Amino acid sequence: MKRNITLSNLQKDPLFILIKSLSKSEKRQFNLYVGRLGGNVDAKFFSLFKFLDKQKKYEEKAILKTNIVTKLQLANLKAHLYKQILISLRLNPSHKNIRIQLREQLDFATILYQKGLYKQSLKLLDKAKKLAIENEEKNIAYEIVELEKVIESQYITRSIDTRADELSLQAKSLSLQNVITSKLSNLSLQLYGILLKTGYVRNDEELQKINDYFAKKLPEYEYESLGFREKLWLYKAHLWYSILTQDFLQSFKFANKWIDLFKENPKNISLHPVFYLKGKNYLLESLFFVKHSVKFKKELALFKEEIDQQKIPLNNNTEILIFQYYYANQLHLHFLEGTFFDGEYLVPIINEKIETYKNQLDSHHIIVLYYKIACLYFGMGKNEECIRYLNKIIRSKNIRVAEDLQCFARVLSLIAHYECGLDYDFERQFKDTYKFLLKMENLQEVQKIFITSIRALGDVYPHEIKKEFKKIYATLKPFENHPYEKRAFLYLDILSWLESKIYQKSIAEIIQQKAPK
Repeated sequence: MKRNITLSNLQKDPLFILIKSLSKSEKRQFNLYVGRLGGNVDAKFFSLFKFLDKQKKYEEKAILKTNIVTKLQLANLKAHLYKQILISLRLNPSHKNIRIQLREQLDFATILYQKGLYKQSLKLLDKAKKLAIENEEKNIAYEIVELEKVIESQYITRSIDTRADELSLQAKSLSLQNVITSKLSNLSLQLYGILLKTGYVRNDEELQKINDYFAKKLPEYEYESLGFREKLWLYKAHLWYSILTQDFLQSFKFANKWIDLFKENPKNISLHPVFYLKGKNYLLESLFFVKHSVKFKKELALFKEEIDQQKIPLNNNTEILIFQYYYANQLHLHFLEGTFFDGEYLVPIINEKIETYKNQLDSHHIIVLYYKIACLYFGMGKNEECIRYLNKIIRSKNIRVAEDLQCFARVLSLIAHYECGLDYDFERQFKDTYKFLLKMENLQEVQKIFITSIRALGDVYPHEIKKEFKKIYATLKPFENHPYEKRAFLYLDILSWLESKIYQKSIAEIIQQKAPK
């Protein structure tokens, strides 16, 4: 069944999105929570909750027609309902991760301190601090130590001298580690931001800027003194640096180190499942980019085994990430092996899950999946279906990220139109594609040569067409391993398509011939 899912259909109201993200058990708990409040079962916020829970999309006019609330009161009622849902979720055992537990203990200790029960507060803080340090929650551990210092200054004990020194040294050590973590996480985030904004480095000047930026921002550290968190952010920073500079062997190296961190202490998978999933995805992506199909297949099978055996804790967040990463990499496997037809069964599954998670998936990740589906259909020779998915990307408005995909979607669309023999639309397609690439300042030499060559094919006599394809292939082949131009081949296997035209074989056959046996 085909679904007409457009990016503009996604609901943007935060309260509605939150309600639609609730599981049946979470909704049941909210009903119980409201009942325990006493006298609130018929409260307006609960009536609003029940109404929105039944709706398929957010419509303010429909809410006002119910007479639950007036237009002037609606914003406040929504804010109140939002808060009550969060309080209810906080009480849910499934959300009691280590960080929430520590925050709760810190809150309890603060209450005891404010009541003047210093000894009880210190005892609770000491237990919480040990748990925080044991689980690498050093920011909370630092907060605990700071509160201990405040309490110790008011609760006089015989060991005040040694206790003061002990707490001061502990605070200093935690502070230094938190500073390194903060600097490394800042660097990682800033490099990721550069990648989203400008994409991979495109010339020597941009490479030099990134090299200088990385060298300047990378803090000094002693590797032996780094804990789990600091090492994780260190590997993340190196990973984004290597991706920006298109050094995918280095990407694999640091993604592998990232996953090894979790292998060294498997309990961190349950404590930090999101970090683990992201590391898995970068490991698989790096292997895909270097075309290491044997290792890729092995790692993907291991990932599936972990999912099936529920070694990765499930919640709304991890479910969505597992969907994105597992299915995107399933498509990658079919691209590597040239088994496009075998992968078609994934399309309805992916569309179904996009529909399920549409209020929680951002447009960038949906675009990525649509592009991969388009590539799958292109590999199958189903160019009309390929164009249909590309149009979902091309017609999207206000997409500030995934500009590379926007550009390559147009290039692939141009090829698909050529394959379909849609000559009446081809000239317009060419002009639109060329103008868009110039506007985005994203016109690479590979793209320029390729799309002008494709346009010129219309003037070539049929008996000379193979010769022309060979000429285009010979011109583009040297760019395959070019430090800045090779990114074009990451998004679109132009060379395999050209080979398929030269040897009059399908793209699948060409890729299968290249794949290691």
